[in-house]
Amino acid sequence: VLAAARCPVAAPSANPSGAVSPTSAAHVIAGLGPRAETLLDGGRCAVGVESTILAVSAEGAELLRAGGIAAETIEQKLGISLTFGKTAGQARPTAPGQLASHYAPVGQVRLNATEALPGETMLGFGPVTAALNLSPKADLAEAAANLFAMLHQLDAMGATHIAVSPIPNIGLGRAINDRLNRAAAPRPVNKTR
Repeated sequence: VLAAARCPVAAPSANPSGAVSPTSAAHVIAGLGPRAETLLDGGRCAVGVESTILAVSAEGAELLRAGGIAAETIEQKLGISLTFGKTAGQARPTAPGQLASHYAPVGQVRLNATEALPGETMLGFGPVTAALNLSPKADLAEAAANLFAMLHQLDAMGATHIAVSPIPNIGLGRAINDRLNRAAAPRPVNKTR
């Protein structure tokens, strides 16, 4: 599509607002149903989490949304330190993915869990016993690639309460934690999917 267009292409997300982002064509169809009139299936997303968004000015660069390129990698390539914007609770988002509640599965999410409580389904990271594991070997790139697909799996399993293992807040862990914090945030009243 990009080669045929021969120009920059911008498009909205292919999921209902606030819901778990799609990483496969099946996720798009499940989320949008008949509203997805045409779908080009390029296979499963390799990175998993959305793009990193920066605000760049003469004064420097601010990370607006952590994403598939870690802040540390950007800092190394640019030779500057990024500032980290405060996005939670701001009146108006300045970039996509800044709503306090976003990327949420149907079930309620509890973070930094070392084990599942009765009635919870465990989403693990590292060598832990879990129904699903983002990365048994604690690899952040693998965890980022699996995050949304596994949240979709938890929805398909009917998980009403989800316990999530701690994720280191470095590298791609910053993007994973951002998505999980928003998934665990209180949901807007009367939100339907």
